[in-house]
Amino acid sequence: MTFHFDAAFWATIALFVFVGVVLYLKLPAMITKALDGRIKAIEGELAEAERLRQEAKFLLEEYEAKRQAAATEAEGIVAAAREEAFRLTAEAKTALEALIVRRTKAVEDKIAQAESQAIAEVRARSADVAVEAARVLLTRQMGSKGDALIDAAIKDVGSKLN
Repeated sequence: MTFHFDAAFWATIALFVFVGVVLYLKLPAMITKALDGRIKAIEGELAEAERLRQEAKFLLEEYEAKRQAAATEAEGIVAAAREEAFRLTAEAKTALEALIVRRTKAVEDKIAQAESQAIAEVRARSADVAVEAARVLLTRQMGSKGDALIDAAIKDVGSKLN
């Protein structure tokens, strides 16, 4: 019996030798070890990514809370400023009204004083005019009836003395 060694036979032998060499050199263990290392590296990277994601989520929540606190504080500041503006406006209005009342009273007092002064001046001038008119009238009457009045006054004094 003669054995014929064809190509399929040699391919099978080469396969067995290859598998034997692979097993002898512990290539499956090395491949498994390399894959396990790669899996651990990927798991580490995934854990790091998850940790970073959680940290980013925490930071986002923290900054959102800070933003809301800042917005609330800004609203409070605006409300306080608005109240202060209303209060200052009311105070200014009250002060302006008081100033107007004081100025009006001062002007009315000045007008009353000027009116009193004008009345006093008119009375003084009227008195001066009346005195002057009386002087002129007496001077005229004394010029024409003066001697007769003096004679009558002398007789009257003489009759009252006796």
